[in-house]
Amino acid sequence: MVHSAYDSFELLRGCPTKIDAVASYASKLFVGCSDGALRVYAAESDRSSSSPDYLGQAQELRKEGYALERTVNGYSKKSLLAMEVLASRELLLSLSESIAFHRLPNLETFAVITKAKGANVYSWDDRRGYLCFARQKRVCIIRHDAGRGFVEVKEFGVPDMVKSMSWCGENICLGIKKEYVILNATSGALSEVFPSGRLAPPLVVPLPSGELLLGKENIGVFVDQNGKLHQAERICWSEAPSVVVVQKPYAIALLPRRVEIVQLTASGNFEEALALCKLLPPEDASLRAAKEGSIHIRYAHHLFDNGSYEEAMEHFLAAQVDITYVLSMYPSIVLPKTTLLPETDKLVDSDPDAVHLSRGSSGASDDMDPSSASHFGDFDEHSALESKKMSHNTLMALIKYLQKRRYNIIEKATAEGTEEVVLGAVGDNYGHYDSSRVKKSGKGRGNVAINSGAREMAAILDTALLQALLLTGQSSASVELLRGHNYCDLKICEESLQKRHHYSALLELYRSNAMHREALKLLHQLVEESSSGKSEVTHKFKPEDILEYLKPLCGTDPMLVLEFSMIILERCPTQTIELFLSGNIPADMVNSYLKQHAPNMQGRYLELMLAMNESAISGNLQNEMVQIYLSEVLDLHAELSGQNKWDEKAHSPSRKKLLSALEGISGYNPEALLKRLPPDALYEERAVLLGKMNQHELALSLYVHKLHLPDLALCYCDRVYESAAHQPSTTKSGSIYLTLLQIYLNPSKTTKNFEKRITNIVASRSTSIPKVSSASGTKTKGGRGAKKIAAIEVADDLRVSPSGTDSSRSDGDTDEISPEGSSTIMLDEVLDLLSKRWDRINGAQALRLLPRQTNLQNLMPFLGPLLRKSSEANRNLSVIKSLRQSENLQVKDELYKYRKTVVKISGDSMCSLCHKKIGTSVFAVYPNGKTLVHFVCFRDSQSMKAVAKSTTTTLRKW
Repeated sequence: MVHSAYDSFELLRGCPTKIDAVASYASKLFVGCSDGALRVYAAESDRSSSSPDYLGQAQELRKEGYALERTVNGYSKKSLLAMEVLASRELLLSLSESIAFHRLPNLETFAVITKAKGANVYSWDDRRGYLCFARQKRVCIIRHDAGRGFVEVKEFGVPDMVKSMSWCGENICLGIKKEYVILNATSGALSEVFPSGRLAPPLVVPLPSGELLLGKENIGVFVDQNGKLHQAERICWSEAPSVVVVQKPYAIALLPRRVEIVQLTASGNFEEALALCKLLPPEDASLRAAKEGSIHIRYAHHLFDNGSYEEAMEHFLAAQVDITYVLSMYPSIVLPKTTLLPETDKLVDSDPDAVHLSRGSSGASDDMDPSSASHFGDFDEHSALESKKMSHNTLMALIKYLQKRRYNIIEKATAEGTEEVVLGAVGDNYGHYDSSRVKKSGKGRGNVAINSGAREMAAILDTALLQALLLTGQSSASVELLRGHNYCDLKICEESLQKRHHYSALLELYRSNAMHREALKLLHQLVEESSSGKSEVTHKFKPEDILEYLKPLCGTDPMLVLEFSMIILERCPTQTIELFLSGNIPADMVNSYLKQHAPNMQGRYLELMLAMNESAISGNLQNEMVQIYLSEVLDLHAELSGQNKWDEKAHSPSRKKLLSALEGISGYNPEALLKRLPPDALYEERAVLLGKMNQHELALSLYVHKLHLPDLALCYCDRVYESAAHQPSTTKSGSIYLTLLQIYLNPSKTTKNFEKRITNIVASRSTSIPKVSSASGTKTKGGRGAKKIAAIEVADDLRVSPSGTDSSRSDGDTDEISPEGSSTIMLDEVLDLLSKRWDRINGAQALRLLPRQTNLQNLMPFLGPLLRKSSEANRNLSVIKSLRQSENLQVKDELYKYRKTVVKISGDSMCSLCHKKIGTSVFAVYPNGKTLVHFVCFRDSQSMKAVAKSTTTTLRKW
């Protein structure tokens, strides 16, 4: 294909003076002349237009003749050195004796930089609005501020006069005398680049990519923003140029005798070839696509070999080559076995010119050597570092390429899997189902077809992507890849992760493949190594990591959760039990597993579970928890009793837990626990259990006669009284205090056959009553029988013997106590009880129980408030009675008034219902005393209302 890069047109002729500088704005030409005038030229077609508005004109130069439109005399006092249009700010920048800015399009003066007087060169950064200029051996930087014009920023000194300059990122590249330097625009620090040559002055040309083209005699060298050379890229002119303009893919140079165009890509015409492909006619679309693909591949290899890895991947992407073709350039990447046809073979078959594009065509690999030495410096000392950078850069480019390809490939693989599931579900119902699609088991991903093309490609991509991420040190990105939906090959990725000790990613690999047991074993090992300090991994694993892994498994594999939670239960008991609760693992299952594998933690589990959620633990589990507490206390009792150190009133931590559980929960079986208690110890526990069985007399006798703790007996009575006050019952709740009173008054008789009575109660309950798991069942089935047994046992000893349940006697049923045994009564405790709980005790029954010789003066703390309360209640009742009598009289008076109402019937009186005269008929009067109706009409209206109401109810039910 032969073509011309540029066409030449003559725009104007006959300018009266020498032209020093030219710039274009929209379709206008600004020409700076040696006489100091600025001449504005316009296309002849624009001059013939009647509209003077620039916005209505063409926005680019015309391929036609231009004529003078306007002359601005005195634009500059000296000849213009340079002129530039700042289109983004609509300003015209010109360099003459100083730097001036004029507004476009009318050329009003905007600003004159007086400090730039004598400046010989400048550079404008349009993105940031920064201008740097040089005069003598100084470099100044100013900034365009839309509100305040231009503001000075910095000024630095340089070794010699600047002959060429350009912004390069945040810094400035200067061509001074015989060398190029990079000036740090912040600190003013200078760094050398390389010598500029002896014959031609230095030339700094900015490129659209942000790089620079630096002139060295007749050679143009490419450098990056830091002055680093691009070894493989350079431009050679026939002579040293004075000005160079870059317009990809060409560089246009102004030589002393001519203008010369040279291509930027000296190794091939790739950009130009791609541009020419666009010129092919539409009917050759297939040919154009094939040619473009071949060019993209060639161009990609060229860029790859020259270190432009990301740009190379962009062209591979544009060529739509198979990922296996690109991955063939990376021998360090291990790929899973595949049945797919290598893309290289396809390319060879379709395009003979692509035969050389094999894996060996590119020397780039993880072990590639650095580029050859340059003519402009010795880089051998950096060869090792450059090799590492190239290896890293090649992999980074591959990662970006694979990430761009991944979405479509994963989408196809997912759709293929969905289609296969659907086809497998319908079976042979459809004739087009391919029976040759043999399936194999893929753990964690269901069944995967052997000849699954899309999923094979997805496996290749994800496996390669993971390895590339690991090779570039992106462990967090590899974890994110494995955490999401992926097709990584298990064996290859597992070996790679184990080799590099990337255990976090390995755990995610196991998780994505449903290999939870392997993951938990590894996690347990890592936790143990981290706790012992022997782990070589920077990340420290904690027991909480095992908990986090187990959370999603509670609903799918609770036994696996229980198995691996045992290893952290002792370290994190609260969090582990929270896991059981949040995962809705049945408590019976957890308790059974603990009982078998971790019996020492069973009580701790039940205790914490009860504290977190009492309703979540059943009566059986509550009973088992109390049994565990009791076993601990019994072991302690046996140990201390053998050493003669047992103290009945001492409360060890285990005994405190037992008493708290006995009093706080109600789901255990008190009879079973009572059997396990020793006969000569644990009286407080025995009292609580007897209380749960409603054997209040026996419980109080223990507090009084065994423990000798009247305060605990009083607290016991208070609990019974307050619990009964919140329940609807006909029983007088104050009778519990009378029971305690009787115990104080008959101490010798209430202790008779004490142990025998308790044994009889337990034996009778165990033979006649089945075990229950709640306190309510104990009360309903055991109350009456216990009462009768207790009554039989003490019938001969006590004239007043309240039952075990206190449910069948009222306050008035207690007889007067006999004076026998009065010498042993606990009178002080009796008086203390009466004075403290006078408001809860029936005074008449209490006085009847007291011995006759009781001093009345001692009863004043009891009788005083009691009589005051009774008198006050009597007065209140009298007032209420009087008020009710008064109210009764008022109602009677009102009734008499209504009965005196007189209704007069005249000949004109009308019925309000039928609107006929009342006459002599029977009538009725409404309560307001004015509305009259026939009695018959009133009766009929009431009947109609009743019928209507019945009908409505029937309809609603229907």
